[in-house]
Amino acid sequence: MPVDQKFEADGKTINKVKALQMIEQFNTPEKFAQGMADLAAYWDKLLGILNVNTPDDKVNRMVNIWNQYQCMVTFNLSRSASYFESGIGRGMGFRDSNQDVLGFVHQIPDRAKERIIDIASTQFPDGGCYHQYQPLTKKGNADIGGDFSDDPLWLILSVSAYIKETGDWGILDEMVPYDNDMSIAQPMLDHLKVSFYHICNNLGPHGLPLAMRADWNDCLNLSCYSDTPGESFQTYTNPKFAAEGGYSKVAESTFVGALFTYAGPNYVQILKHLGKDAEAAEAQQAIDDMKKAMMEHAFDGDWFIRAYDATGAKVGSNECEESKIFIEPQGFAVMSEIGKDQGMDIKTLNSIDKYLNCEFGLVLNYPAFTKYHIQYGEISTYPQGYKENGGIFTHNNAWIICAEAYAGRGEKAFEYYSKIAPAFTEETSDIHKTEPYVYGQMIGGKEAGSDIGNGGKNFGQGKNSWLTGTAAWNMVAISQYILGIAPEFDGLRVDPSIPAAWDGLTATRQFRNATYNIKVTNPNHVNKGIKSVTVDGNAIDGIIIPAFADGKAHNVEIVMG
Repeated sequence: MPVDQKFEADGKTINKVKALQMIEQFNTPEKFAQGMADLAAYWDKLLGILNVNTPDDKVNRMVNIWNQYQCMVTFNLSRSASYFESGIGRGMGFRDSNQDVLGFVHQIPDRAKERIIDIASTQFPDGGCYHQYQPLTKKGNADIGGDFSDDPLWLILSVSAYIKETGDWGILDEMVPYDNDMSIAQPMLDHLKVSFYHICNNLGPHGLPLAMRADWNDCLNLSCYSDTPGESFQTYTNPKFAAEGGYSKVAESTFVGALFTYAGPNYVQILKHLGKDAEAAEAQQAIDDMKKAMMEHAFDGDWFIRAYDATGAKVGSNECEESKIFIEPQGFAVMSEIGKDQGMDIKTLNSIDKYLNCEFGLVLNYPAFTKYHIQYGEISTYPQGYKENGGIFTHNNAWIICAEAYAGRGEKAFEYYSKIAPAFTEETSDIHKTEPYVYGQMIGGKEAGSDIGNGGKNFGQGKNSWLTGTAAWNMVAISQYILGIAPEFDGLRVDPSIPAAWDGLTATRQFRNATYNIKVTNPNHVNKGIKSVTVDGNAIDGIIIPAFADGKAHNVEIVMG
């Protein structure tokens, strides 16, 4: 831009042309009033796509306003809407941005599609990913690099969420570059394929996914083995593993194994819809093999272990000295029904309640690390009760909320939801401290701020508000799992998992160019289960409401029982 357009002589006005244009928009009382009216209409439209009325006013407040609002802010500003971190400085996360899509796709599906394509464009041809990319250039951030083992799977979930919401299968035909190189672009479907098989092609000794540089928990660094103060756990690799290709070929992640069995069936359903039955069968076999490996090598008797380290020892097991149980793999394992016939799901959920549950939410691991373990990396450097070391990480609390609701345990799902939902922290604001309308990244765990032998004085204190992917997953947890209103490939599923005391709920959901007026009654006061479904007065089989796409309103009546 020419210098004479950049600033005024007063030294206060930067980017003169754009600043003056903005001032011109609102420089009279009439223009300002119109601007406020337009803003109100904008939010009415965005927040009107899903509106619920439950027996709990705090739930209504979160679902109808604040949770959806935070999802939109997260979309617009990524991780930069924070007192603590700049999204532009470190870029946008591949896994973060894919998960964010789950929370806002119903509000702005066209922008969600654009975001998904931007993310996928930074992927590598083998399915690996830059862990972060810069939003201005839309290119991968080489300073952080790749080899984060969970990254590819989140693309499968975001693309699936977009198709389920819109019915737009055309996204699979979009030509999307690899590493921002259009000369090697392939259809989005190919990106899903390499994402899926990137897991299958990188398995360890137990048939579980290699942990690589890290999985969802960036602080569990099984290939680092750093003994140098100040070294970056996320970029440094022990020379031994660097010589082997960049990471340990022994360390495995059960979290990625569980996520693979949760995300993978979406890919299978997509292939079946496209008539690719042979490819679907091959993918399903890979999922079945992973479930078998998880049952044989990941279940510790009462919960799923967290990983195998680079020596082949278990992480997050009863065999461990510290941190015998971790939260991360448990929810997806339950929702994938790994070992359900053997009761592994209920044993796992009961163990979470016994060891991880506390007054203000579920801690990430227990008991917290009290010393540095070189084989685990950064996670064991945090003080007890903070961040990934025994903190209440609100992001992964949502996965357990989803799992409890999936298992039909509506009471426990709602208990966990209400412990971390901001509207429910008003009474403890002197302890929680952060805004009572927005999720933070974590809450101080049982041992936060503790002295040896004493309880944590910062137990329950919120941290890093705005800076989180929690908003998206809690939106999914409350709307799709507890209230049970969830888009599927072939329609809108309605299957609540709620507290038995609730008489029911009502909701309005705009979905694929139709409006669904939903009334759920719970005469027998059950947690989960559907006795009957009628649509516009006609009984239908199952719990999937057809996608009418006719621009009309349809009345849906659900009786639980």
